[in-house]
Amino acid sequence: MSEIRFGTDGWRGVIARDFTFENVARVAHALALYLRSPQRRTLDLYKRWGVPCRPPERGVVIGYDTRFLSKEFAIQIGRVLQDAEIPVWIAEDGLPTPALSFAVQTHQAALGVMVTASHNPPEYNGVKIKVEYASSAPPSVTHLIEQLIPAEAPAVKSPESALNFVDFKSPYLQRLRELIDRKTLGASPLSVVVDSMYGAGRGYIAQIFKELGVEHLQVRGGDHPRFGGKNPEPVEKNLSPLRAVIASERQKRARMARFLMGVVTDGDADRMAAMDERGQILDSHRCFALILKHLLLARRWRGKVVKSFALSDMAEVLAVKHDLALEEVPVGFKYICEKMVREDVLIGGEESGGFAIKNHIPERDGILNALLICEIAARASRPLSEIVEDLLAEVGPHWYDRRDIHLESRLEVVERVQQRPPKEIAGLEVMKTEMLDGVKLRFAKGWLLLRASGTEPLLRLYCESDSPTRVREVLDEAERFARGDLGLWGR
Repeated sequence: MSEIRFGTDGWRGVIARDFTFENVARVAHALALYLRSPQRRTLDLYKRWGVPCRPPERGVVIGYDTRFLSKEFAIQIGRVLQDAEIPVWIAEDGLPTPALSFAVQTHQAALGVMVTASHNPPEYNGVKIKVEYASSAPPSVTHLIEQLIPAEAPAVKSPESALNFVDFKSPYLQRLRELIDRKTLGASPLSVVVDSMYGAGRGYIAQIFKELGVEHLQVRGGDHPRFGGKNPEPVEKNLSPLRAVIASERQKRARMARFLMGVVTDGDADRMAAMDERGQILDSHRCFALILKHLLLARRWRGKVVKSFALSDMAEVLAVKHDLALEEVPVGFKYICEKMVREDVLIGGEESGGFAIKNHIPERDGILNALLICEIAARASRPLSEIVEDLLAEVGPHWYDRRDIHLESRLEVVERVQQRPPKEIAGLEVMKTEMLDGVKLRFAKGWLLLRASGTEPLLRLYCESDSPTRVREVLDEAERFARGDLGLWGR
């Protein structure tokens, strides 16, 4: 049996090679042992954070996405837990991760398990663990679960017919109705293209829009185990289908008094992006800044802003302007979640498109955030491109890109830069070095971040600057250095 390790947000593996029914049964057995382990109550989660430690009798809720065999893997987990005499409730259909997290909250469950590989390629599947506060398990929990994984798969005895299948969708949809401004959306002059990327978010936004009378068109909302040949990640290279539909709709509606836009969610719908009427993507940085402004000005909510180390400085500009505390945390939503559980946080977000807001679950929710972006456009009654222009006029020009480089020597590259940071990059003076997670080199306007993946041979390069050209120049030089042109930054 292979070794099983939980990464930034769960365990993932290639289906039939690493992610097998036997290995899934091993993880499920470890979950049963974890729930009854005396060590569980000693974790910081319960001792320092003040989270109530629910007994195993509160049971486990299980969800699954639209990937190949996800439902069958979820059933396998349920059968193993039932063998261990732990109550189990399984989603009756494919489910977004935020809906599963909300089910942990509403059922007051001891644990949540989500079968998903999120935005990863279709040959992968995975398991995410959700603890009592309805968000991702912190490292202390997953480390304990790893220690309890048996060397061999347990025999599975409980029949599928003994499992309870539950509607988790309806309560979650009701919660969304409570969080959005239905009156503004219902009266809006919007025409929205909703792209689910064949993921678990399909049908959710469309159902809300249908109820409210919002004109919309749903794309990539059917069954496609290989996600139409593109990874279900809402980034530029995967959004050509959405852009093509918006271009087509724009031609059809040239004479119509409606504002065209698009929203997109990833494979398990905990992340999102948007697209304006011209086919320009609104990445996570712009979406985060717009939602932050909206919560402040439209909702009149306040609280701390928490952002990952790789998220745009736009959040800091807005936080200073509105006299809000701001804190940066390492990359990984579990760090944001901890802040949301323990402090009064207005919004927390990461560069990959996952945001959590106050008065909801302390968890990324791509569906809710997509609805909020639509609400922002509806409230303004203006094209999304103009709304973004107003944002940039307020906070200054901010452009961003990221590159992932396959590199076995990734750790050495980051260590070298940490020990001997360059004085300049692509003609930009390095004014400050920060090492919260990897190494960030700050310029007068913008920054470059180098991070090494802990689970894959990948070096991640992130850059923000005041123009797309400057971002490209910085990333080009950083990549040349990483690939071996060490003399570039030898000075």
